[in-house]
Amino acid sequence: MYRFKSRVTGDLIMLEPNGRQMLKILGRTDEATWAKGILEPVDMPAAIAALEAAIVADEQRRKAAEEKALEEGEALPPSEGISLRQRATPFIAMIQRCLEAEKEIVWGV
Repeated sequence: MYRFKSRVTGDLIMLEPNGRQMLKILGRTDEATWAKGILEPVDMPAAIAALEAAIVADEQRRKAAEEKALEEGEALPPSEGISLRQRATPFIAMIQRCLEAEKEIVWGV
């Protein structure tokens, strides 16, 4: 489980696979940064952009799969449940608030 903390917002809790997905999108590919880390205000605009780009890519991938299935007369692909947009939106909001207040976000501490 991941608990993202800041001095500006309440804690944001995510299950491990979802928290790790967010960190990978932010470019945190080293396992050491998965266990414990910090997101500094200077890095937050790029983090927001990366998350928003990943959301757009995910939605385009889903739409393309649906269009392909319809063109080929196949059943629509099964829903993946909660979308990346739904998972990332609270994290983006947290990052935006911390950026405005110039406060870091930490996890694993």
